[in-house]
Amino acid sequence: MVRERCGLSDAIAGAAEQGGCTGANVEGLKRLSGGASKESWAFTLRQPGKPDRQMVLRCQPAEKRFTHTGIESLNVEAGLLKALSQQGVPVPEIFFELPEGSEAGEGYAMARIEGETVGVRILKSPELASVRPKLAFECGQILAAIHAVPRSGHPVLSELPPGAALESLRQRHRDIGQCRPVFDYALGWLDRHLPKDEPTCLVHGDFRNGNLVIGPDGVRAVLDWELAHVGAPVSDLAWLCVTSWRFQNPSLPAGGFGTREQLLAGYADGGGGDVRPESLHAWEVFQTLNWGLMCAEAGRNFMEGVRTVEGAMIARRASETEFDLLQLLHPEHEAWHA
Repeated sequence: MVRERCGLSDAIAGAAEQGGCTGANVEGLKRLSGGASKESWAFTLRQPGKPDRQMVLRCQPAEKRFTHTGIESLNVEAGLLKALSQQGVPVPEIFFELPEGSEAGEGYAMARIEGETVGVRILKSPELASVRPKLAFECGQILAAIHAVPRSGHPVLSELPPGAALESLRQRHRDIGQCRPVFDYALGWLDRHLPKDEPTCLVHGDFRNGNLVIGPDGVRAVLDWELAHVGAPVSDLAWLCVTSWRFQNPSLPAGGFGTREQLLAGYADGGGGDVRPESLHAWEVFQTLNWGLMCAEAGRNFMEGVRTVEGAMIARRASETEFDLLQLLHPEHEAWHA
């Protein structure tokens, strides 16, 4: 392990040199938790006569198969972050990329942003008490900025318009092969209610509490862009409101820290325009089902032999999403008040 870490340090230092960081030396290399298909490593980059810089390497090791979950490569992801930075979206600065054939695999080094990223801590930390009521509005503003980035201003990404997105959900449900009547019911409801003619734009794809760096001054950076694509803008707003991302604070739908009204007000303030409540509701149903299918897929993979504790924990949450879907589709049902 020490030898492997030394080799990774040398590979990072070599990439930094090629990226213009003369005399680069890597110290304090440490693997960060999280990341099912990719790795994150924190380190200090030192150069003669210059201040130390805290960085994070986001990489796909050369010996591991890349998982195509959205953006086709980390090089494209790095290009996207550079473009977003120029458009004023809060993302970490990209310092250099790993060259082709690097022993470290494919990836890039970015600035390490200080702040809290763990969802439940964001909702409970005393240090963030004063900023929490402002976060939903700020998230709306940031999403408006993301959605305003012109297609010519970012790399070419996959496109998933509303109709194709819904058909993708249906096919995934078929492929999983589990008997879940609530999912069938939700798909039928979406056939009738999901807006099919909404314009598309750049969307983050996983904008939620847990993928944001939060400090006492607000949102410092938006992380984890691997699911970015061209799709319906309201889908991003709705994903933030999925019950699972409220971290046991269901009374505040926007990330567990704000209201839908605050989120939409921030979106309008940022130039995103007005969002019809019924459109947001339909996309919340869509995204809740989307998360439910992710959980069911984890269950299928577990039963097929990909047995991890994380996979098993995610798999059991498919039943939670069935409950959430029924509450979304029939909020006034007497069962909720029994």
